[in-house]
Amino acid sequence: MRERIGGVRFEEDFSFARHTTIGCGGRAALAAYPLDAERVCALLLYLERERIPHCLLGAGANVLPADGDFDGVVVRFSALNELRADGTAIYAGAGVTGGALCRFARAKALGGFEPLTGIPLTVGGGIAMNAGVREGHFSDLAERVFAVENGILRTFGRADCAFAEKESVFQGGLAIVGAILRGERRPSAEIEARTAHFRAARAHLPHGRSMGCVFVNPAGDSAGRLIEHCGLKGCAVGGARVSEIHANFILNEGGTSRDVSELIGLVKERVRDKTGILLREEIRRIP
Repeated sequence: MRERIGGVRFEEDFSFARHTTIGCGGRAALAAYPLDAERVCALLLYLERERIPHCLLGAGANVLPADGDFDGVVVRFSALNELRADGTAIYAGAGVTGGALCRFARAKALGGFEPLTGIPLTVGGGIAMNAGVREGHFSDLAERVFAVENGILRTFGRADCAFAEKESVFQGGLAIVGAILRGERRPSAEIEARTAHFRAARAHLPHGRSMGCVFVNPAGDSAGRLIEHCGLKGCAVGGARVSEIHANFILNEGGTSRDVSELIGLVKERVRDKTGILLREEIRRIP
């Protein structure tokens, strides 16, 4: 593979535990880091043609990798980190972190990005997951998204993205390489104040190894409230525990992916049995 595909950096013996916020999971023999969108197309086309299993991994913040070895290639877009502004529009590569995006927008006096403050993400993963909080998501910002489908780079308008609560069309395996995000001119003092507000709000979230919120909030309710109502705060399976600060967080305290997965199943079962509501997972599993 290395001889056939140029412009791709490879890493051997890739550790999911080291590259995800939950801090567990197995290993992959190889990770690939394409240097630009053209190389992304070539790499994915080769992997698909050769039927080599592969997965896409951004910041690793909202995913649960399986224990054991992954018999395939982990594709990462950290080299796609271009940021440029044109008026109120920002082009951001898929590998740009949320922190870098927010700092860049602040420097350009562009508002609308503040709700992303402090969320561990990359632009590619954030768009695919439609990451954000109640006050704003990527769906409020994304004007055009550039993604690879069947080895071809396509442009998706906002309507094509099929954004919904923690969902988008890109969760079907399309590889985002970049996007045009539209902000709005705001006074720097207002942007700074809103940034401080969202940073303070996240300071109260649980600390430790987690995936962030595990479940999507049901319409008109809160997954955390439902889990707490069922008496599950502090509930543990092996080294995985439901946070006592925010019940929609599961903390890894030296456990395995199997511990986390079994605890997720237990929470879903208890909430369904007591409330009749089947919680939908916000996280994505690898593989």
